[in-house]
Amino acid sequence: MLQDRAIVTVADNSGAKVGRVFKILGGSKKRYAEIGDVVVISIQTAEPRKAVKKKDIYKAVVVRQRKPYRRNNGSYVSFDDNAVVIIEKQGKEMGPKGNRVFGPVPRDLVDRGWQNIASLAPEIV
Repeated sequence: MLQDRAIVTVADNSGAKVGRVFKILGGSKKRYAEIGDVVVISIQTAEPRKAVKKKDIYKAVVVRQRKPYRRNNGSYVSFDDNAVVIIEKQGKEMGPKGNRVFGPVPRDLVDRGWQNIASLAPEIV
């Protein structure tokens, strides 16, 4: 469950390390983002000589959250950090900006329509 000004780690190899959420897409009254939601982030720290620079604005998909996430079967899943994967400007059709995803991602991403991100992840929980 992420809201405005939340600090998140970037879980791909686009060059960004840390980002700050400043908008949650999906309606003017939408306050919190959960797994699979699209947010707009500003890059806070980035690796040198990569495609993504500090202060850049990108759309990203939430792939991990600290708050326990309830599944349809009644179980709960939570992670150690809040993490996002940067996507191209066009949305779901374009897919992620990087070509690797670090760390585990939940299988709920596939249900939300992000098969291309789940396929790049090393582990699906």
